[in-house]
Amino acid sequence: MQAQQLTKIVKVLGAQSASHVDTIQSLWGDYGELVRVYLTGYHCASVIVKHIQFPQPKTHPRGWATDLSHQRKLLSYQIESYWYQHYANLCTASSYVPKCLWIETTEHETLLILEDLAQLGFSAINPQPSKSVIQACLTWLAHFHGQFMQHSGDGLWPIGSYWHLATRPDELAALQDTKLKDAATALDSILNHCQFQTLVHGDAKLANFCFTPDSTKAAAVDFQYIGKGCGMKDVAYFLSSVIAFNQATTSIEQAVEQYIDFYFKQLAISVAHHHPAINTARLESSWRPLYAIAWADFNRFIKGWSPEHPKINAYSETLTLQALTQLAAENDDHN
Repeated sequence: MQAQQLTKIVKVLGAQSASHVDTIQSLWGDYGELVRVYLTGYHCASVIVKHIQFPQPKTHPRGWATDLSHQRKLLSYQIESYWYQHYANLCTASSYVPKCLWIETTEHETLLILEDLAQLGFSAINPQPSKSVIQACLTWLAHFHGQFMQHSGDGLWPIGSYWHLATRPDELAALQDTKLKDAATALDSILNHCQFQTLVHGDAKLANFCFTPDSTKAAAVDFQYIGKGCGMKDVAYFLSSVIAFNQATTSIEQAVEQYIDFYFKQLAISVAHHHPAINTARLESSWRPLYAIAWADFNRFIKGWSPEHPKINAYSETLTLQALTQLAAENDDHN
């Protein structure tokens, strides 16, 4: 980060100076960097700065360096900026996100200054996916989904999640699983038109959560793909990031059933608080069958994007088959 940018950060925050900067990580595809800036004369010891730069990349970690990929990333950063400007400060303590302190966008870059979650008690990053860690994330998702149930999502992705079908034609074309390929549009449509829609995080993997030291509470970051959708998309994708796939499929299914039960209990609490007119039993009966649909939808993307990915396994294939069977049964009912 250049001296002029540090000077600007100090000025807009009303701090005395920036003592030093730690690089946290480069952004995916080398679109900039995420840094922690340590300040003097400011009420918090540090802030997080997401410095987004907009060059056309020459390479991609998975070989998808296309103009479509580039444009999708540019739009994702614009939407994330809009989220932090207009939505983030609405989130409650039950689904905490860093507050936006300042943002500036020019033709070639965006400078986004956020609260440092480590200063707010969320100091644990990338813990082992223990039961308490998983439940903390599911609690965050449930309360987030409950707060934004039936929200218009103005200014965000019309369909949330980074893998949704309309933005992934290249991966669909590369998909070799013909049955899944043929069902892709139907899977996508079911999720996009289910009765209850909310805002979905869109990239709710374990790495995008921070935790209190005792792992009982989570906060979320990285909102590039936030938009409208069925909450099961976040739940399925999150569980794909924490499940130990080397277990027997039956063991995974038993654990997942307990986690989904836990999620819906938390969702009912949140919906009852934020939207008491919504029938939570009807919401649960609408969404539960869509867990397999959501997983199959993600599997459609991952099998086209990276056919050797470890998330393609016996459990994901079992759920995909279940989803395709559900589709066939619905088609028979309509014929």
